[in-house]
Amino acid sequence: MRVILLTAVAMLAFAANSLLARIGVRDGLIDAGSFTALRLISGALGLWILVAWQTRSVRPARGGSVFGALALFAYAAAFSFAYLDLTAAMGALLLFGAVQLTMIAVGLWRGDPVSGVQWCGVVLAFAGLIGLLLPGLSAPPLGSAVIMLVSGVAWGVYSLLGRGVSEPLAATANNFLFTVPLAVLLVLVTWSAAHISALGVFYAVLSGVLASGAGYAIWYTALPALSSPIAATVQLSVPVIAAMGGVLLLAEPLSLRLVLGSVAVLGGVALVIMAPMMRGGGNRE
Repeated sequence: MRVILLTAVAMLAFAANSLLARIGVRDGLIDAGSFTALRLISGALGLWILVAWQTRSVRPARGGSVFGALALFAYAAAFSFAYLDLTAAMGALLLFGAVQLTMIAVGLWRGDPVSGVQWCGVVLAFAGLIGLLLPGLSAPPLGSAVIMLVSGVAWGVYSLLGRGVSEPLAATANNFLFTVPLAVLLVLVTWSAAHISALGVFYAVLSGVLASGAGYAIWYTALPALSSPIAATVQLSVPVIAAMGGVLLLAEPLSLRLVLGSVAVLGGVALVIMAPMMRGGGNRE
């Protein structure tokens, strides 16, 4: 029950990032550059406090890397700018689809064995993404959609870099810390477009401290008790939660394109993840 509760809270936190960015940036409460900087800086502070409390030491823990920090920064910056024109649901789905397909593509490039069912899943997921981007009345703005796909690729790379890390929370805390100079530079570069309100700052800090920092901490606490397929599959819920939040809290429309695209992308990824279990093989650890 504890693992289920922790996992559910972590998924809610991940979905909340989309809702908070959508409210803060698209509604004009804060510019995308400032939102990114405040999210990363507050996340770094929150994670540092958490790691210091766990280790009983104020010294920075070991872990993290320059490449990890660059991928994290690219994800966070592109994420914020994409939400200038995307709904919470569309943004979360494009992000999630790009993350999972990036990790799948790297697996294919490395020569991981792929079954026929998994190939069907890959094709279905790609078809879903293409369907979301095709011109039409309910299509998202292409520029923002591409930026969100870039964000997803960056997060996929970050996830791959973090595989096998012995202390993932400490590594994440350090990576957040390493992004602070880049966050400050982003604010300086986008200074002419900067506009900040108290509510916008609140949403950005909430995204950094709770939805990002605390969310990752909770997820890493639950992760050791979950098998790899279950851990990957449960993340399918994030775009769905974001979509429900967008419809219920932000009065966003739920288009047929979004519904069909969600079924294709999430269903295709689920086939790739679950196929080894369906045939009784694969890594269950």
